[in-house]
Amino acid sequence: MKTIADSKVFNAFIIIVIVIAGIVVGIETYKGIAEEYGILLHIIDQLILWIFVGEAVIKIGSYGKKPWLYFTDPWNVFDFVIVAVCFMPVNAAYVAVLRLARILRAFKLVTALPKLQTIVGSLLKSIPSMGYIALLLLIHFYIYGVMGTFLFADNDPIHFRNLQMSMLSLFRAVTLEDWTDLMYINMYGCDNYGYDGSHIPCTAPNAMPVASAIYFVSFIITGAMVVINLFIGVIIGGMDDMKEELKKDLNDKLRREANANQQTHGELVLIEQQIEMMNENIIQLKNHLKNYRENNSPLINDIENRN
Repeated sequence: MKTIADSKVFNAFIIIVIVIAGIVVGIETYKGIAEEYGILLHIIDQLILWIFVGEAVIKIGSYGKKPWLYFTDPWNVFDFVIVAVCFMPVNAAYVAVLRLARILRAFKLVTALPKLQTIVGSLLKSIPSMGYIALLLLIHFYIYGVMGTFLFADNDPIHFRNLQMSMLSLFRAVTLEDWTDLMYINMYGCDNYGYDGSHIPCTAPNAMPVASAIYFVSFIITGAMVVINLFIGVIIGGMDDMKEELKKDLNDKLRREANANQQTHGELVLIEQQIEMMNENIIQLKNHLKNYRENNSPLINDIENRN
C-alpha cells in the first residue's frame, strides 16, 4: 500500500475528488438545484465519502506493521477527523456539524498539496510572534483611542463618543476604509461635514483642522504602514523558518537513506568477498583432489580392480 500512497497518480486523483467535493457543497447552497438534483448530489457525496475512507485505509496500511504511526502526523489526524465526523448520526442535532464537516473537506486540499502545507505551517509557526505584535497594536489602538475620545467625543459622537467606539473607529481607519471621512468630520466640524441626516444630532460642533490632520495621519502611518507590515515580516520570517526546517528534514532523510544504502552496499561487498573466498576454497579443493588422484593413481586403480 505504500507504493499506492506515494503514487503521484493516487495523489492527483485525491486532489480531483477534493475539488469535486467542494463544488458539490457549493452547488447545494442553491436550493433550486439542490431540490431538483438532490438524489444525484447525495450519491456523489456518498461516493466521495467512501473514496476518502479508502484513502485513509490505504495511508494507514502504508505503515505496515505500525499503523499507529499514521496518527503521528497532524495532517493525517485532520483528514481522519473530517471523515469520521461525516459518519455521525444525521438528525436535527447533528445537521449543522455534518454540514460543517462536509465544508471542511475542501481543507483536505491543504493536506494534499505540500506547498500549501508549507504556507499553513509557516502561519502556525508565526502565531507566537504575531501575538506580541497584536499586543503592540492593541496598545497603539488604546493610546489613540483615549486621545480620540478626549479630542473628538463632543464633535463626533457617532465615532468617538466613548473609548470602545473610538477603538472600533480606529480599526476601521487602519483598514483604510473611508478613514478620510473620519478626519474631515473633525477637521471641518460635524455641522459642515458628515452629519447630514444622521440619527445622532451634531450638538457641539468643533472644527479642529490641525489636530485632526496630525492625529489621523500619524495614526495611519504608525498603524497601517508600520504595525501591519510587521505582521507581514513575521509571516515571511515564519515561511523562511519553515523552509529551513523542511530542508533540514529532507537532508536528514537523505542522510539516513544514504547511510542505509551505504550499509547495504557494505553488506553486499562482504557477501561478494565471502563468495569469492568460497570459490577460491572450492578451486583449491579441486586442485588438491586432482593432485591426490595424480599422485596416488596406481593405488586407486589397484583398489578399483580388487573391487
